[in-house]
Amino acid sequence: MASNQENVKLFGMMASPFVSRVEIALKLKGVEYKYELEKGGNLSDTLKKYNPIYKKVPVLVHNDKPISESLVILEYVDETWKQNPILPSDPYKRALARFWTKFIDDKCLSAARKAAFTIDEKEREKAIEETEEAFQVLENELKETFFGGEEIGIVDIAAVFIAFGSPLYKKQQT
Repeated sequence: MASNQENVKLFGMMASPFVSRVEIALKLKGVEYKYELEKGGNLSDTLKKYNPIYKKVPVLVHNDKPISESLVILEYVDETWKQNPILPSDPYKRALARFWTKFIDDKCLSAARKAAFTIDEKEREKAIEETEEAFQVLENELKETFFGGEEIGIVDIAAVFIAFGSPLYKKQQT
């Protein structure tokens, strides 16, 4: 069993790909944690105390110390619990993994959000094209089973939102 897990809580909500990122990492690491379910539109005072800037999930609390933002939490989890690393040990490969996780959030996720929530039809079509282009760049980078090689890593975990029904995925299913 992992050390440093004496008091781990994850504040999250249903169907959040950002919370799912953290859950995946904790499960890969074998870290036991208590899940604190938050309700959208009615966040607890405890969550607001732990994340007073953004007031959103996920928040990981380890020994009463809160960490916010899913990618930051993933790095914390990897540094705290050494088993089953999700970031490469090589500094260059680690930098590349950080680059691609940022690309996923800044390009892929941003475009997919626009495609999902834009009302104007022309704007939505443009956003869908941007999403397709960003996904194609990501797919071109995937040379093995996982982004990090043969083991799941931080880039794969960051890309979990794709499984949450992006507009591109829904378009291809019809």
